[in-house]
Amino acid sequence: MTTASIAKLTFAVAFVLLGIVGLCFDNFGTRADAQTAGFVWRLPKSMPTPIVPADNPMSDAKVELGRHLFYDKRLSINEKTSCATCHLQELAFTEPKPRSIGTTGDVHPRNSMSLANVAYAASLNWANPSVIHLERQPLTPLFGEDPIEMGMAGKEALLIARLKAEPRYATLFERAFPEAKERHTIEQVTKSIASFVRSLISGNSPYDRYRYEGQKDAISESAKRGEHLFFSERLECMDCHVGFNISGTSNYVGKSIETTEFQNNGLYNIDGKGGYPANNTGLFEFTNDREDMGKFKVPTLRNIELTAPYMHDGSIATLDDVIEHYKAGGRTIKDGPNAGDGSKNPNKSSFVSGFRLSAAEKADLIAFLLSLTDKEFIKDPRFSDPWR
Repeated sequence: MTTASIAKLTFAVAFVLLGIVGLCFDNFGTRADAQTAGFVWRLPKSMPTPIVPADNPMSDAKVELGRHLFYDKRLSINEKTSCATCHLQELAFTEPKPRSIGTTGDVHPRNSMSLANVAYAASLNWANPSVIHLERQPLTPLFGEDPIEMGMAGKEALLIARLKAEPRYATLFERAFPEAKERHTIEQVTKSIASFVRSLISGNSPYDRYRYEGQKDAISESAKRGEHLFFSERLECMDCHVGFNISGTSNYVGKSIETTEFQNNGLYNIDGKGGYPANNTGLFEFTNDREDMGKFKVPTLRNIELTAPYMHDGSIATLDDVIEHYKAGGRTIKDGPNAGDGSKNPNKSSFVSGFRLSAAEKADLIAFLLSLTDKEFIKDPRFSDPWR
């Protein structure tokens, strides 16, 4: 390992540690927060306190109501789809499909993103920079029409009637919103779902125990070598996947708010000028700036073992193939409508420049990525389906 690589690793670790300076823990890892109503965060040592909006303080009752709503298929027009249909707990709240399919059969252009640690996300969609509030995000799957996800556009009264007809909700809404004059409102629905999703904290992987708890045998020697590779100048993985969440931009209490950085990783170059498939142009769709063509949000690598297929459109099947993609500095598609050399995409991030990697080193890198799987998170009963 070179001196430069050691320096890079030291910087990366220091970045994480600086992010959590000043946080107060008790012996159980609980933490108080200014925007809570009797709610106590139980956060791993690697995790800072999430930001909570003043108009939607966290509470156990609201999180529990949100959990019921998240798993309730009555929120879709034909009662066949819930939020959990595309965000499965056993897969770190994502799904195995390349692209999501709405309740009436519409195919979404993008892959469902993991909800693990979404509380820290600076933005919430693959490419739309304006969706930054968890309280508003549920409106899109509920009422969006292109594509249809849950199909409830214009059916707000039906949705409320369904919720009122379920006896369990009377108590849940009363406990979650005790001061409200009216209950079962759309605003209360979205605030409760947001509270539940904000509680989905994942930070107890073997790597966390190794790096933050001092358990030197928590990961294999191969994974330790893979960590050095990940944080090395040769691979530059950490230039996009940074900090405690090993992701793009994260926001939290005590840090200046930052906007999401979107990156082009050379996945397509269909016209030799940086072109992406027409229905999946990334940030360009919202800015109409040619330089933004193919730029998408950098997701967390936590639980990456569980979140295949990969990329915004689920077009890379395995971790091995993902590494080959970055090793080549971009993907080459030899034929078909998307043919092109992504490594020559003019909008591609300078960090996706390709690298050398032996078979043994690839195995080490994959071992490191597998060490990011939090098995307690995917089995935690607090996040499970309450209707079963």
